[in-house]
Amino acid sequence: MTYHSHLDTSVKADFSQALLASLAPGGGLWMPDSLPFYTSEQTAKLGALPFWACAAELAQHSIDEAFDETALKSLCEDAYNFPIPMKTLQGAELDTAMTEVADEYILELFHGPTLAFKDFAARFMGRSASELMKSKGQTRTILVATSGDTGGAVGDAFLDQDGIRVVILYPEGGVSKVQQQQLCTIGKHNSNVQAVSLQGTFDDCQQLVKDAFADKGLSEKHNLMSANSINVGRVIPQSFYYFWTSLQIKAAHPGVPIVYSIPSGNLGNLTGGIIAKKMGAPIDRFVVGNNTNDPFVDYLKDGEYRPRPSVPTLSNAMDIGRPNNFPRILDLLDKDFEKVSELCWGASFSDEETERHLRRIYNKTGYIMCPHTAVGHLAMEAFSKDVERDFIKVTVATAHPAKFADSVERIIDTKIDLPDPLAKAMKQEKRVTSLAPTLDALSDYLG
Repeated sequence: MTYHSHLDTSVKADFSQALLASLAPGGGLWMPDSLPFYTSEQTAKLGALPFWACAAELAQHSIDEAFDETALKSLCEDAYNFPIPMKTLQGAELDTAMTEVADEYILELFHGPTLAFKDFAARFMGRSASELMKSKGQTRTILVATSGDTGGAVGDAFLDQDGIRVVILYPEGGVSKVQQQQLCTIGKHNSNVQAVSLQGTFDDCQQLVKDAFADKGLSEKHNLMSANSINVGRVIPQSFYYFWTSLQIKAAHPGVPIVYSIPSGNLGNLTGGIIAKKMGAPIDRFVVGNNTNDPFVDYLKDGEYRPRPSVPTLSNAMDIGRPNNFPRILDLLDKDFEKVSELCWGASFSDEETERHLRRIYNKTGYIMCPHTAVGHLAMEAFSKDVERDFIKVTVATAHPAKFADSVERIIDTKIDLPDPLAKAMKQEKRVTSLAPTLDALSDYLG
């Protein structure tokens, strides 16, 4: 597969070039020139595979000759060594052999090493980039902005990789206590992963990454590479779990439409879902849940895109007023508002509504959601009231609720046990540097 810049289709790259360059010349986002389409017979075969094997098959169409089939299978089997359960709110898991099946599921994407859905993309990207850099004998500085979970996933994926330095920028006061502790304790004191607390918002972090790449001298001096979702190597792997899980649901619910609800900020997760649908995944529609940072939901109402400064909320990973992947969604759907609005339905919710819903679901079922998942589930409930037909509801759960223990425990008035990785992180000493949100400050820090 070849890729083009969304700003200039004549600017081309293969996967390796697009992955390592992060952005196209002029700041464009890399987009696939075309996507494969799988027939019903082909998808049935892919659905019968374990997830990692299905991912390897799908990835074959996205990469280039730098990765042979054996290496790709090994990469995916190593990257995806954790489960992807789809559960009911009562705790039952999807099983195609069940005699009684539910019509609603929570797709738990937080069972990877950093307990967030970002592990899927970061682990594939990390292993791909490491293989390429070894073969080329290169070194890289990976500059990544995070609103909470991306930095942890990227840091874990690239930890102790030779020739790689990871610099994580996060907004000061803009992540949960658990997230901050996780970000600031990756590796040992001489770790190749470094945390930087930026005196600003996530949008400031994201803009600073873009500015660093736009500064040719700085970018070349440090051989910069992005691990944010501006990098196509982050977006492509996010299509894998939509493709595979939708096939599992189809097998249990033949002939019934499938709708995914995605709590959204930078829109990378939604982009991955749209890619999967365009490749033949049996997905009918996408529901988009925003917090009060809702430029995409506003766009779905009237076709006008109005980015804005972000404001802090309970669901902090979605506090993004200028979503990077909005141009990708337009590119995938031919810049046609009708196509976007027919495929995507959106709603936004306040912190008060999110808290009330999280508490209600816990009191009613015992299921504990993180704030982001609660926003996605709220959106699904709102969508369900807006349509008059049966369909399978799948809410994407993006992070383990323990990552937001300080908020969730207060809301449900119940102590949450920390999984081992988080419990260990909470006992370690933080290593972090505070910086002003300027290119000069970042340049001085990078050295």
